[in-house]
Amino acid sequence: MKRTRLQKEVGKQLVIGFPGKSVTNEVKELIHDYHVGSIILFSRNIGTPEEVLHVTTDLQKEAKAAGHKYPLFIGMDQENGVVRRLGKGATIFPGAMTIGATNQPDYAYDIGLATGEELKALGINWNFAPVLDVNNNPNNPVIGVRSFGEDPAQVATFGCASMKGMQDAGVMTAVKHFPGHGDTHVDSHIALPVIDHSLERLEEVELIPFKACIEQGADAVMAAHIHFPAIDTAESVPATLSKKMITDLLRQQLGFTGMITTDCLEMDAIVNTIGTEQGAVKALQAGVDLAMISHTYERQIGAIQAIMAAFENGELHRSDLEASIQRISFYKEKYVCWEDALKESTKASLDIVGSKKHEELAWKTYVAGVTIVENDGILPLQVNESSRILVVEPALGLVTKVEDKGGNSFSLGDAVRMYHQTAESEQWPRSGKEKQADDLIEKSEKYDYVILGTQTVLPDHPSIELVNQLVETGVQLICVGMRNPYDSLYLKGIHAFIHTYEPNVPALKVAAGAIFGEVTVNGQLPVRLTRN
Repeated sequence: MKRTRLQKEVGKQLVIGFPGKSVTNEVKELIHDYHVGSIILFSRNIGTPEEVLHVTTDLQKEAKAAGHKYPLFIGMDQENGVVRRLGKGATIFPGAMTIGATNQPDYAYDIGLATGEELKALGINWNFAPVLDVNNNPNNPVIGVRSFGEDPAQVATFGCASMKGMQDAGVMTAVKHFPGHGDTHVDSHIALPVIDHSLERLEEVELIPFKACIEQGADAVMAAHIHFPAIDTAESVPATLSKKMITDLLRQQLGFTGMITTDCLEMDAIVNTIGTEQGAVKALQAGVDLAMISHTYERQIGAIQAIMAAFENGELHRSDLEASIQRISFYKEKYVCWEDALKESTKASLDIVGSKKHEELAWKTYVAGVTIVENDGILPLQVNESSRILVVEPALGLVTKVEDKGGNSFSLGDAVRMYHQTAESEQWPRSGKEKQADDLIEKSEKYDYVILGTQTVLPDHPSIELVNQLVETGVQLICVGMRNPYDSLYLKGIHAFIHTYEPNVPALKVAAGAIFGEVTVNGQLPVRLTRN
């Protein structure tokens, strides 16, 4: 087998990312010289809908010119909620936990279908979603509201519905993060989580959603960088690189015949251990079909060279390569064609993106999902023009590495002022010497109501002491939890508590509407409020 032929076949086993909103020379090289067949986009690649379709079409033109038999897979993590790559012009859809809080799987299907319709209109044919992790650990730093909830059966039901919706829109899915990232207290973007559960426990909890989606036709499974000593006794081997996890458990025991992709091999759980390049080799040895390297050209080239060397020295085998390419080809024939891939941007083709129909669906789902967990009779607020309201809101920074910086400048205070124009805002926690709450407590005494926004409260969070002091003043206090619903475990004495599960614009508008009695929300908590 000639080296050039080998490198073009190895390239089919890579998923790569690149910087910027136009096709780089490095990407062109990887597509032409190595026949890399899959691309992942991030918010760094996203502009207007017209710009997104332009870049996806340009990528496909390069593949066509390079002689690819099939168009590229072009994918992204459009989970919705706190992890969404599409920007201005696309519909802001609710994320998994908001949908789980509706307690109605039809919403999962409808949002999945609508998400798929917008992605396909933009030339994106693969969504790395839905998340099937069972979020049964309140201290989980990376999954949280990306999960449909803590009940395995509910996650399975909602996950399958979401997957089916996207598939019915003609978009391939990748269920993740196998075999389950829900019961961790370490973010695999930063380090390698270790989960000591037995196989029996995995079968009772974590694997239930994956089994359900596999039975209902999952296209691809994304493996997680998590070590399970009970499954693979080799020290510090993540599931991504474990033959016992990928081949023995996922392929043979669970009977999965679709594609298997890694999570990004540039996450610290891999970079700081085996390294990206050798990680790609080990992943293929374990039985994955696609190695994902999302960011760095040098590592992408290095991985191809390492994989080629592994074939030449016998560490990897031709039969495994052929089996992977056969699986990849099957899904390319199912989901992509050159006619769709090379379509030019037209207004008509993009009309579905950010459409009124989709915005109404998103609003309806937020109303069904936003949850009032406490109300001692204060809601809806009875206010008039002279009522004084202070909104104390968090800075909306990134909580995990998987999130992208967004352009959202809309705040909880803005949402409240839609219903009470004179409401004032303060930010909390403060920085530097201003961190003390004394002046904020003193200021609050001038108001009839304080509306406090939170975004993940942990046992040592300064909001706990702030709330304790506010309660002592006797001010009427309403809290809006804008992310993990466990905040209400730590904040006591509050008159009303609303959970939005995400700080997106429509979620905050719905919460504000509920506070003032203009919106009737119906959400039910998809997790129990207990501490581990």
